[in-house]
Formats: sequence, C-alpha cells, structure tokens
Amino acid sequence: MPNLPAAGLRALAYAIARAWGSGEEEAALLADHLLEANLAGHDSHGVGMLPTYVRIFREGCLVPNRELRTVADSGAVIVFDGGRGVGQRMAREAVARGIERARGLGAAVVALRDSCHIGRIGTYGEQAAAAGMAGIFWVNVADHDPIVAPYGAAEARFGTNPFCAVVPGRPGEPPVALLDMATSTIAFGKARVARNKGLPVPEGTLIDREGRPTTDPGPMVDRFEGALTAFGAHKGSGLAVLCELLGAALIGGQTITDPMRHAVVNSMLAILIDPERFAAAERGSAAVEAVARWIRAARPAPGIDRVRLPGEPERESRARRLAEGVPIDEKSLADILDAGMALGLERERLSALARGEG
Repeated sequence: MPNLPAAGLRALAYAIARAWGSGEEEAALLADHLLEANLAGHDSHGVGMLPTYVRIFREGCLVPNRELRTVADSGAVIVFDGGRGVGQRMAREAVARGIERARGLGAAVVALRDSCHIGRIGTYGEQAAAAGMAGIFWVNVADHDPIVAPYGAAEARFGTNPFCAVVPGRPGEPPVALLDMATSTIAFGKARVARNKGLPVPEGTLIDREGRPTTDPGPMVDRFEGALTAFGAHKGSGLAVLCELLGAALIGGQTITDPMRHAVVNSMLAILIDPERFAAAERGSAAVEAVARWIRAARPAPGIDRVRLPGEPERESRARRLAEGVPIDEKSLADILDAGMALGLERERLSALARGEG
C-alpha cells in the first residue's frame, strides 16, 4: 500500500472538484477538508469519498456552487438549507454564522437542513474551538440506504449518524478534548476501506442479511446487505436515534424514512457556546485544564503507552502522515482515478497529481 504526499492528495481532490464544476474557493475548501480527514487518520472520510461524490454529482444529487440559504433567523436560533450543495462548504458556512452569533449572544443554535455529505464532523468541532467556542453537533445520514441496525434488530433502520462535542483550549492551542464519532461501531467508510484492502472488519461490527454476526464487509459495501451494529449496544443505538430526531426530524431535514435517490444527505443541529459568558469563566478554564491533567496522568493499561484525551490521536496521526505521507490502498486509488476520468480528466495527469508531480 503506497504512501502518497499530502500535497498530492489535495491536488487530486481539487482537480476532481474543479472538473465537476466547483469554483476555486469551493474546490479548495473540499480538498482541504478531505485531506485533513486523511491526515487525522479517518480515511473513511478522506479522498476515498471522491468516487461517491462523482457518482452523486452525475446523478444530479450534488449541486456545485450552491449558496447557503437562510430559512429562519430568530436571534439565537438560525435555520439554513444546504440544497444538496457541497457539504463541506455548507456546514462550514453555517458553523461560521453560528460562531458569529454566539459571540454576540453567548450561545447560538444552528440547524442545517439537507446538505450533501458534510464529511468529517470533527472538522466543525475544530472550527468552533479555533474560534474559542465549545460545541455540540448532532448529525443524521439520509437519502441513503439504512445501514445500521438499532439495538435488538436484525436489520438496518438508520445511518451512521455521527455525534461530535468539543471543548476549546487556550487561544492558539488545540482543543482540550474533541470527541467525533459515528454512532455505529465502525463508520461505513471503514468497512469500505477494509473491503478495498481485502481485510475483514472487527468482530461485533457487522451482521449479515439474516441478522447473524459476520466479519465480511463485502455484502454490506457492495449491495447494502446486512447492517453495521451500533456501538455500545443500547447506548450507541439510543444516541443514533437522538441524532436522527434532533439532527433532522426536529429541524425539518430529510430523514431516513423519506424517499431516497441513493445519494448522501446530512442534516445537522449544532449548539455553539462562548465559554467566556459563564460567570466562573476564569475558574472554568483552570478547572478544564486540571481535569485534562488528571485524566492524562492515569496509569496506562498494559500495551498502552499513555492515556490520551479525545482528539489527541488525530493530532498525532496528522504529524506522522505529514512527515511520512498518507497510506492509500491500490483499489481506493484506482477508484478515485476512474472517477476523475468519468469527468473527462486524464488518468496520467491524475496519477501525477497524486504523486505530487502536478
């Protein structure tokens, strides 16, 4: 499995986004987002998504250069419609508007309806933290075959429905903690990566079409047969239900029960909070750092080098992959090149971009 330079993967993503019609700024934002997901170690949400994006663009389910539309604005609550625009742009702009509003009011609630796939949710947690905001994000996945089984079910009923929460650090420092997770035991993209590498998925993460445990990702990835499991049995399943209800149904977004065009649509409910507005802000900052030190000081379990807070593994991965390159399996790379060719790009040029020779 080759390691490709970060700059090469970004150039590859940018070229494909430009080929489907995105303007320079939108294409750059998308390319940056996908690369950062790979650098963070979340290959499920990185450049491997490009073949899916090209497919749904060609089917009319991804609309380049869409402007974010304000549906309602009542001060602390803003509702946006993404209109199936490039999700990384729609979500970033919605969160930016929420941050601006939270600076004035102390907190803001942002609802984003019906955007095309918004990618790695942790990106928006990082965006909030960089602006000094704490944040909570509930997201659903619709316009897509259900792929996750509720606790106790033998078939799928919702998507991977991610959840994210972030606590900012001091100005200019990374977040103290950034939790970003699918409510399934593994993300669908991780099953896709395993299939592409010819590897099994971990036990307990998949059931087959009869509801029996399996480690073969092929039927799920290729034909949506079977289902991913929710993490933590009833606990992850319950959180997935709340992501569907809070992240979409409550705000008027498309839900898993609506008619499908077999694309990927996300809706999101985000709460952005300015920590400086709390009466004990100074004490709060010290307490946050004290809690972080206390947790990190725990004695590591056997086989673990040290105890980490949520978000730290991603930062370590980023440093490592910037230095060593980003690993990508041959099938995933071939699929990306094929997707670019479907838009009229030359395979040799795409291959050269990926190697950092563009």
